[in-house]
Amino acid sequence: MDKALGMIGLAKRAGKIVTGEFLCDKAIKSGQSKLIIIASDISDNGKKAVCGACNYYGVEYVEYGTAEQLGHITGGGKRVVVSVNDDNFKNAILSKMERID
Repeated sequence: MDKALGMIGLAKRAGKIVTGEFLCDKAIKSGQSKLIIIASDISDNGKKAVCGACNYYGVEYVEYGTAEQLGHITGGGKRVVVSVNDDNFKNAILSKMERID
């Protein structure tokens, strides 16, 4: 298993992430979100909306995995957006992603 995806799953079990476009948008606007993870197969309009909100509110975002992978690791159906709401998990996930690249 991909270590970054494993760390996302661990954050889910710890209750430190929310998934789905609506809840992630709410987390961005409320200042809870520390990192947004966008699936590589998100629609162009969806990506534009999420990236626009992240840029406006100063939230870091990365494109990683597919909707199916993110959904599987977070225990739901396909998920195109995941919000990490904890600085420690954000740093851990980003460090795992950098090791892969």
